[in-house]
Amino acid sequence: MQRTLYTYFRSSAAWRVRAVLAWKGLDYQAIPVHLLRDGGQQRAADYLALNPQGLVPALVDDGAVIAQSLAICEYLEERYPQPPLLPADALARARVRSLAMAVACDIHPICNLRVLQYLKGPLGHTGEEADDWYRHWLAVGFEGIEAELARSGSTRYCVGDALTLADICLVPQVFNARRFKLDLTPYPHIVAVDAHLVNLPAFAVSHPSAQADAE
Repeated sequence: MQRTLYTYFRSSAAWRVRAVLAWKGLDYQAIPVHLLRDGGQQRAADYLALNPQGLVPALVDDGAVIAQSLAICEYLEERYPQPPLLPADALARARVRSLAMAVACDIHPICNLRVLQYLKGPLGHTGEEADDWYRHWLAVGFEGIEAELARSGSTRYCVGDALTLADICLVPQVFNARRFKLDLTPYPHIVAVDAHLVNLPAFAVSHPSAQADAE
């Protein structure tokens, strides 16, 4: 079976999928799509023909193209269920998805590259103002996630005692928080969970610094 992932080393969305593939032991060919070079290779005609959304990641699995990181992760979970990333219990699954969506649906969409580029381009904001935007919305999102983790006492995994899709989403976002110099002191549970997870093999091999296109 041919499996190909269109990825960018620093994309948190692509990192989620790389981590899931690593966790499940699934081989794949990585094809880098540089989000800044050549005006953004994700906007090139050949890539748009593959993924009309013009974003990374995109997964080609057995000839089928799938876009959007959460859709890809759920697809991989359903098609390759072992080892699992969703608990057997329905309530626990809902909690996992709630935390995953807090990152992927609330924080990420208003803090991603094209939003920052629009702030600094057509809207005329400075780089520091755009970074302040990023840190503000990241802090708003982290406040809710921290409260959820504190309520359950989580310091190793987001939910329960095993890796889940919530963890897959959290670790790349914490990496971005450090890149943008967000003060993480108010989020001790997030920091503790990240410290436990980040050195697990699935995150180590999928880390941005471990990618062939890393800069």
